Amino acid sequence: MTAVDIITALLGLLAGIGVFLVSIKIISSNLESVGGNRLKALFAKTSKSNLLGVGIGTAATALVQSSGATSVMAIGFVNAGVMALTQAAAIVLGSNLGTTITGQIVAIGFLGNGTSMISASVILAALAGVGAFITYFAKRGKVKRIGSLLAGFGLLFLGLNTMSGSMKTFTGTESPIRDFIQGINFTGYEIVLVCVGILLTAVMQSSSVTSSIAITMYASGLITLNQGIFLILGSNVGAVVVALLATLGANVNAKRLALFHLITNILRVFLFVAVAMIVAYISHQQHTIGHLFEMMFPEVPAFQLSMFHTIFNAVTVLLLTPLIKPFVKLCEKMLPERVRKEEEQKAFVPRLFYIDEHLLKTPPIAMKQTNNEIVYMAEIAMRNFNLSCDIVCSLDFANIEDFRHNEEQLNFLNREIVRFIVKLSATQLTGHDHLYLSTAFHTITDLERIGDYAENIVEYAEKLKAADESFSETAVKEIRNLQQTIDELFQKVMKAYVSRDFLALAEADKIEDQIDDLTDQMSENHIQRLADGTCTPDVGAHYLSLCSNAERVADHFINVAKTIRDFAN
Repeated sequence: MTAVDIITALLGLLAGIGVFLVSIKIISSNLESVGGNRLKALFAKTSKSNLLGVGIGTAATALVQSSGATSVMAIGFVNAGVMALTQAAAIVLGSNLGTTITGQIVAIGFLGNGTSMISASVILAALAGVGAFITYFAKRGKVKRIGSLLAGFGLLFLGLNTMSGSMKTFTGTESPIRDFIQGINFTGYEIVLVCVGILLTAVMQSSSVTSSIAITMYASGLITLNQGIFLILGSNVGAVVVALLATLGANVNAKRLALFHLITNILRVFLFVAVAMIVAYISHQQHTIGHLFEMMFPEVPAFQLSMFHTIFNAVTVLLLTPLIKPFVKLCEKMLPERVRKEEEQKAFVPRLFYIDEHLLKTPPIAMKQTNNEIVYMAEIAMRNFNLSCDIVCSLDFANIEDFRHNEEQLNFLNREIVRFIVKLSATQLTGHDHLYLSTAFHTITDLERIGDYAENIVEYAEKLKAADESFSETAVKEIRNLQQTIDELFQKVMKAYVSRDFLALAEADKIEDQIDDLTDQMSENHIQRLADGTCTPDVGAHYLSLCSNAERVADHFINVAKTIRDFAN
């Protein structure tokens, strides 16, 4: 083996790893786009069942091809306060099982190696060309994404082929490099290999990539099965690094989830080591766990390691599933809630309830949570409109602090949702998603304007109070009637917006017409009261302004509902 051979092999290995990493990224992003609705549906099914949570974590990881992305998603939900810690813990535990699917796909690529048959990886690499043609010639966006997905799988096997071919340079009949690597057998070498697996996973931010490289190295004859096993064990622990980094700046529950991830993954490795030691002791050092998998899959070495990865994760995850709650309680004790001072408890701090920057890694989930945050903003806007009507009718300012807090929350939501949407629009989205985000900007503006009109109404109340004046009993009844009608409009608008319900939109349109008629009638009644002398011009000016502001509130609400027509078109 010459220096040129070694350099050529190393460059080929680097190229293979590069193509493999790019393929994983392509597969992940296109699976998210194609299966985005399924991903949303998965996370909508979270319940108190730990087993269901584990299943959701497994399926989500298989869909996005990254246990790190699933754990970061779960951390985002916990940090936003929309998912209980126990539910998220089950999902994180399940993500460990979902990540083994990549290893099984890689193992399939080694079918036919060493025989007269064409290697499966060579055949499957042709998917890159098929996918590229589909992407290039397809007209529909969904077909293009399927083409990109096929191209991603083709590139995965192409990268696998390149890596495997380069590694074979080091596995010839007289290869000192292979002999040196396979000869590593000093006391404690297992711990070193676990640490190497942790380091590789931390650097590449993907346990799937580390385990796939280990499978390729073993299938190419560069390492032994036992060495591959300990590299894979290290990749399981290294997967936690992504979750730990995601908790920087997060709340205590998010940190507890990352701690749960760390403790359970380390414990799973210790469980394996304990079983391996028992097997070695019983067999008087004659057999290892690796021997068992060699006997189970003698024809295809790649499956020996990939099946170990799957069975190890399946068994340890199922063993720990009934213990999720005790481990969560342990994490809560290890990371207790900080005791806040009385002043801090009383202080109002605006916050987001559904969106979190960690969710940007999975755009379909981020889209759903953005919609939830906008619905919450609409509820706050309506709440403040009702408070403003209550204050102006009664001139009782007992709830003015709640009103100010809502006002502050609306302004905060306006800024933060827009900021989040800007970041989300830079990710890989479908045309439908881009359309939704463009309408979301207008929706947020409409809701913020409703808050402004509520502020105007409170200002009228303050002026009436300062002048020691008030609306007549008849005027108050008219305002209350208008308030109730706008509340009915709000209910129909939200039904139309959330459920894309065109029947509710038609009903909202009718109510909005009623509001226009109602405000016109209120203006006429006011003019009559002025003529009768039952209302003063100053009070009347505030009354007319209130009618105008309330009518605009209705207009902005109907604008929110009408955005669903854009999706229909």
